[in-house]
Amino acid sequence: MCHINLLKRKTELPMTQPNSPDMLQRPDGQSIAYHHTLGGAPGVLFCSGFMSDMEGTKATALEQAMKDLGRSYTRFDYLGHGQSTGAFTDGSISRWTDDALAVLDECTAGPQVVVGSSMGGWIGLRMALLRPDRIKGFVGIAAAPDFTKRMKSEMSEDVLALLEKQGYIEEPTEYSDDPYIITKKLIDDGERNFVMEHPMDIDCPVHLLQGMKDDSVPWETALKIQENLVSDDVIVTLVKNGDHRLSEDEDINGLILATERLCSRLENM
Repeated sequence: MCHINLLKRKTELPMTQPNSPDMLQRPDGQSIAYHHTLGGAPGVLFCSGFMSDMEGTKATALEQAMKDLGRSYTRFDYLGHGQSTGAFTDGSISRWTDDALAVLDECTAGPQVVVGSSMGGWIGLRMALLRPDRIKGFVGIAAAPDFTKRMKSEMSEDVLALLEKQGYIEEPTEYSDDPYIITKKLIDDGERNFVMEHPMDIDCPVHLLQGMKDDSVPWETALKIQENLVSDDVIVTLVKNGDHRLSEDEDINGLILATERLCSRLENM
């Protein structure tokens, strides 16, 4: 009955209006913008994707649903993203993971379920490896661990030479009018954060949501993540007509249900 009510409520869900975030000061003088809602445990921590931010449809819709359920919820912007300070080109997987861990450590309390979208899925998996005492569940939305490896493998010799020479390249994208800026720093640092080359020592419940028409992250990636996880408690949901964003109403409903089912299970464990 609870799940049916959730689905009905989501179709009437108002969009969260942007408001002034709190700012978490970082040791280097930069500030990470975040919103935190107090509530019950386990809490939910949302990690957005590459060049995305915490005002996206999934982050705000999930926030409203968790508020309705009385559950703690946190969303934030990485360095150089959204309302946080700093330059995007100064970022890397290591730095953005560090930002996420800082938010976890300083802005939340108790057990958390990380929901990671695309690059946020990679960062969320890194968090689960680094904070197993805090991260008790993981939901991936088109999770893209080690994506810099595939990105580099698809670059021509001329593009690789340009990357080496000027330190960055511009990559057109269907998700923005502005091109993605891919830095040499991002590519080089990615190798230090790979999680798919060895079994992932993550033993918490995991639910992976993946569109089969995703042209950014091959749908087989979700199956590879499942195989690479130590945990036996893994569900993979393949959405036949789903794209990379998974932002249609039915996709958002599925995300809310997957997250709350996992949270509810953890309450009873």
